Amino acid sequence: MNKLSMRYITTIVMCVVAVFECLAQKPSYNHDAAKMNQITVMETGAGALTPIAYYRLLHNNYQKSAAIKNKLEFRTASGIGAYQQVEYADSLAAYLEARAKIEALNMADRQIDLAWKTEGSKINDKMDAFHNNINRIVPAGGTPKDRQRWDTYYKMFQTAIKATREAYMPNAQRKREYLSIYADLTKQNEILVRQLVQFHNKSRTEQLLANRNNYETANKKAVIATANGKWREAGLSTRQGSPDGSLPSESNDEGEETVSR
Repeated sequence: MNKLSMRYITTIVMCVVAVFECLAQKPSYNHDAAKMNQITVMETGAGALTPIAYYRLLHNNYQKSAAIKNKLEFRTASGIGAYQQVEYADSLAAYLEARAKIEALNMADRQIDLAWKTEGSKINDKMDAFHNNINRIVPAGGTPKDRQRWDTYYKMFQTAIKATREAYMPNAQRKREYLSIYADLTKQNEILVRQLVQFHNKSRTEQLLANRNNYETANKKAVIATANGKWREAGLSTRQGSPDGSLPSESNDEGEETVSR
């Protein structure tokens, strides 16, 4: 085959393909006037339902009210309502943005414990003093049960401080909680100090009484011996004072004689 024949065959093939493409793009839509009228009546209320005989016979009530119940009025009312909501949407967006800024500040205020930086040192000092006083209970004369009771108070304050530090609350409220804990801690510490004084006084009194009893018991014999010696010395001096060395006699009110001993 020469070049001319090849060009001729190629041209014929291209023409055939073009014809098929044109046939393939032929519109396949068939207009249905009855359906078009029904859609127009439903959407805008314009036009009439066809065929008339069909609707009068089978759908007479629908034919009478279809034009009135169209969707145009509903769409118009929806559009007006949506347009009026634009202003409300803008104000709502502005309110939400302002609220978001406030909540961001609130979150930062709740997450950073600034109140502990101002109140934490004095609370720790008071907790140390309270713990030291608890350690003095038994040496001052208290019982282990008394110490266990005050240990429970100490652990309660530790739990309150930890819960306040970990709580999600603003620093103003957190500071009020710290001040309340400090006031309660100071009050309990003062009560403990007064109780320590009572324990110490009680122990001191018992010790003094025990020492006094021991002193009186130990010196009772010495006191008796000293008194007996003094009595004998007095008797001897009295005998030496009489001429015959006998004890002097004394007369009572009835005229009877008695012997001085």
